[in-house]
Order: sequence, then structure tokens, then C-alpha cells
Amino acid sequence: MNTLALQDYIVFLLYFVIIVAYALWIYRRKKQVQTTSNDYFLAEGSLTWWAIGASLIASNISAEQFIGMSGSGFKMGLAIATYEWMAAATLIIVAVFFMPVYLKNKIFTMPQYLNKRYNSNVAMIMAVFWLLLYVLVNLTSILYLGALAISSISGLDISLCMVFLAFFAVMITLGGMKVIGYTDVIQVFFLILGGLVTTYLALNLVAEEFGSSGVISGFSLMTQHASDHFHMIFEQSNPNYIDLPGLSVLIGGMLIINLNYWGCNQYITQRALGADLKTARSGILFAAFLKLLMPVIVVLPGIAAYVLYQNGHFQTELLQEGSVNPDRAYPILLNLLPVGLKGLSFAALTAAIVASLAGKANSIATIFTLDIYKTKINVTADEKKLVSIGKLTILFAMLIAVLVAPFLGIDKKGGFQYIQEYTGFVSPGVFAMFLLGFFWKKTTSNAALFATIGGFVLSIVFKFMPIFTDLSFLNPYGFSVPNADGIYEIPFIDRMGFVFGICVVGMYFISQYENRQGLTPNGLEVDQKMFKMSPSFVVGMLVILSILAVLYTVFW
Repeated sequence: MNTLALQDYIVFLLYFVIIVAYALWIYRRKKQVQTTSNDYFLAEGSLTWWAIGASLIASNISAEQFIGMSGSGFKMGLAIATYEWMAAATLIIVAVFFMPVYLKNKIFTMPQYLNKRYNSNVAMIMAVFWLLLYVLVNLTSILYLGALAISSISGLDISLCMVFLAFFAVMITLGGMKVIGYTDVIQVFFLILGGLVTTYLALNLVAEEFGSSGVISGFSLMTQHASDHFHMIFEQSNPNYIDLPGLSVLIGGMLIINLNYWGCNQYITQRALGADLKTARSGILFAAFLKLLMPVIVVLPGIAAYVLYQNGHFQTELLQEGSVNPDRAYPILLNLLPVGLKGLSFAALTAAIVASLAGKANSIATIFTLDIYKTKINVTADEKKLVSIGKLTILFAMLIAVLVAPFLGIDKKGGFQYIQEYTGFVSPGVFAMFLLGFFWKKTTSNAALFATIGGFVLSIVFKFMPIFTDLSFLNPYGFSVPNADGIYEIPFIDRMGFVFGICVVGMYFISQYENRQGLTPNGLEVDQKMFKMSPSFVVGMLVILSILAVLYTVFW
């Protein structure tokens, strides 16, 4: 039944009170010492490593993981966990190579980096681009998918759920990054605890279905009765190959997705940009450990729902317009939880959504205020004015998201894939621009513009190329597969790899040409000593990489 009992509402209300009370307490303490916009937007020097790590995960995990990734677990199995497990490896790369460059050069926003490394034109183009992407793709999808999930569990109207989530997120976001960072610690606690409760129930249901009991037995039975759902690397004959094309999830486009998301994304890097290098690295390493746990919470329940569906359960609940909708799997499992525990899992889902909304809104405000308002609109604005503009931006962005989200067809494509594919139009060019800007001093501004604009255009060309070109000749190499209509398409992860490669080559030749014309690009301060790691970090890094090696070996 899609309703919450009184006990569930009490548990949820307790969560709500704890978060809001803690946020107010942090805000009042912070308000006494907050003097600059950097403190408001970045919580400069005041977030601990565990707060940074928890905030990274809280901002990253939202409805698209709980609902969308669980749905992908139902549809294609454990392979979808590559987004989480490859993120753990990527976070190590970001901690070792990216953060020293940002912190050494006192970079606080991504457009600021582009302005310092290239020029103001590149920075302004990307600032506007990121704002549009964050508001019209990320913020709207998080809000709409979250409201859809909460509505399916509670029975409340979806519009009401959207307004509630937006209001809740705004209450936290208006307090600034320090409030977001420390409330995220509690959000992650609820997220993991509630998520594990749902996983426990799902595995137990599988065990009971086959006359056994316990989560270990349930997991073992899942591997037996859905063995095709426990492979990390797909063969080309797999119907889901177009979403996760073989080895590309290890050495191809998946790396670009993750490195761009975790290393070149204001929404994520903002958590660590206000800290010193040791604290930032420790926080990112903590986030990498938490990433290893995420598939247990968001993927295994989807596989469990698949096994139960195959045995005759949820036959009507999963139907939408005459066909099975995998994104319904997680809400169905939540509705099976006992009274009280359902409220806890409901709180966990809400925590994930609200934390992501708050983090995204703060990043939108940071980019608009520091990179557009302060740079172009009111260059003489004082610190108090900047903070006020930031708060107004948060309110305005959230209002836009509430108004336009229902009209974007987010639920039609599948939430997780919607976000991945549409952000994938810009990721390859942006990552190429960042990577060469970091580590090749000869990279020029025009080369960066080529990657930014050309990468976007190339992504669109590759997307629609199958309409006017037969791509079956790429099939023997694994780079094209037939869709439902028999038309050969390039998997979007491979498209990203192709676009990235073209952007890098184009940037190289443009830069070399301009260097010969006597142009001297702006360089960043980079030296080998910056990348030296502490012994404790090296140990943590090796533990994570060893666990990943075991996971991919066992579930290859």
C-alpha cells in the first residue's frame, strides 16, 4: 500500500527535526564568524575530512541512484555498479593529481580556473553553459525523480512533493557551504542506514522465496537464479551492451565520465576547494571508501526485485503503460518494509535527494555570483552583497526547477540514463580542456574553445549520425550495435571516448600552430613536489584499489 503509517511519519519527522535543528545550530555558530563570500560558498578552512567525504557522497547520491540505478540493477544487473566502483578509482586520481593543482593556484570555482588558465571568454562561455546544465538537467532531474519516488511511496501528490523537497533544500542551502557540509554527515548516516535496511529486506525476501533465510543465503540464491545479472563486463551479444559497452567501462568513456564529474565539476570539487591539501585528500579518500559500499545499497535491491519478479511477484506493480518499468522496483520494495522501518528508508531517500539539491543549488549560486555577477554585472559588490545575491540565486534556481521539471520528460527515458547521456554531450570537450590545461603548458585559449564548442557539436553529430550513415562497419570492433529498430548506434560511452580523442588531437594541432605564431599561453603553477602523497594516503589508496581488483576479478 502506497501510504505511510503514523509511526513512519514520526520517524520521518524526527529525521526532519534533527536535520533542521542541526542546520540552525551550525548556522548560528557560523554567522558569528562569517565575514567573506568564500566562507559562505566554500566554508573556507572549516570542513573536516569526514565532513568533506560525507558531503561528496551526499551530494552525489540522489533519486537517480536509488531509483534509476536500482532500476538499472533490475534490468542489467551488477554491471551498472561500474559507475560507483570506477568512481572510487577516479576519486583517487582526483585527490592525487587534480586537487594539488586547484589548491596551489587558489582556484575556488571552475570558471575561475578557466579564466586564469585560458581567458575570460572561455570562462564566461563555460559559466553560462554550466548554469544552464545544472539548472535544466541536474537540478530538475534530481527534483522531479525525487518527488516521483516520494510520491510513489507516500501517496502524496507529486507537485506537493516537489515543493516540499525544494523548500527543505532551500532551508539548508541558505546557510552556506558549512551548513551543507555538516548536515550532509547526518544525511549520509540516514542514507546508508536506511539503504542497508532496504537491502536487508530485499535479500531476505529472496531467501524466503526459496525456503531459506538470511541475507547471505539470499545473496547466494540471487547469484544462482540470476547469474546473468552478476557480470561486470558485457559481451557484445548482451542486449544492454549499448548502455555499458564491454571494456569501455574500464578503460574508455567511463573514465571520461568519472574524471569530468569528480574532477572538473563545481558541484563536487567545491566541497574540497576550501580545505588544505591533506584534509581535502583525506576527505576524498573517505568518499572513495563510501563509494565501494553504494552498489550494496542501490544495485542489489534492484537485482533482488528482478529475481522476485521472475518468480511471479510484482507482475502488476512494475507495469507502466503495458510494459515493465524497472524504475518502479525500488519504491515497490520500500512499500514492503515494516511500519517504522519504512519511515527510516523514506527518510534515507529524502536525505539523498535534499542533500543533492542543496549541493547543486549552492554550486549554481557560487558560479553565478562569483563568476558572472561579480565579474560582469557589479564588479564593486562587497562581501555582504555577494552573499545576498547568492541566496537570491538559490531561490530563483529552485523556483525554475519546480516550474519546468514536469515538462522535460525526465521519467520517460529512465532517470539515471537521462542524466548520464545529456551531461555526456559536454563532458568530453570539457575534460579535454581541463586535462591539457593542467598538464600541458602550451595549450591555448582557442584550443580550449575548440574543445568546448567543437566537443558539444561533435557529440550531437555522433548522436544523430545513425540517421544518415550506416555504422554497421563498426560492429565487428564493438563500437556499434543495433537498436530496437535495427539501426546501428554507437554506445554513448564510446561516443564520449571518440569525441574526447578528437578534441585532444584538435587542441594539440591548434596549440602547436598558435605557439609557432609566437603566442604564449597562460600557465599554472605545477611541479612534481605538489603530487607527493602521505604514507597513510598511500595505504588507503592501495586498500581501495585492491578491493576493486578483487570485485572485478570475481564478477568479471
